[in-house]
Amino acid sequence: MRRDDRDDPFDEFFRELERMMNDVMGAGGDVHIEQSGADYGADLHLDVHETDEAVRVVADVPGVDKDAIDLKCDGEVLTIKAAADQRDYGERVRLPAHVDEHSANATYNNGILEVSFTRSEDASDISLD
Repeated sequence: MRRDDRDDPFDEFFRELERMMNDVMGAGGDVHIEQSGADYGADLHLDVHETDEAVRVVADVPGVDKDAIDLKCDGEVLTIKAAADQRDYGERVRLPAHVDEHSANATYNNGILEVSFTRSEDASDISLD
């Protein structure tokens, strides 16, 4: 007995999946990623962890050389830019607490970027004379 593909409940799903894969792979089989013209590139997957003493940002930045990562912080926002052969990454992360940007410690290992800061006081006491 011959199977009729029109009765396959997953047939439409697999056709759509194949169409999307062909769109992504392009004619030459290479993945093509189009940038939207924004100041920053592809979004990063990242997590922000906060304790009473520190703030830590962990981001997935695969396929990037360590020297191609640019980090900037003003105490409230961490800006991450990174360039790889196939794509550019960029993200501005509003930190959950004010940090001492000079206390930054960054590591990059196997595509994982980790940046940690010491929390600073949100406000300073002002003494009256």
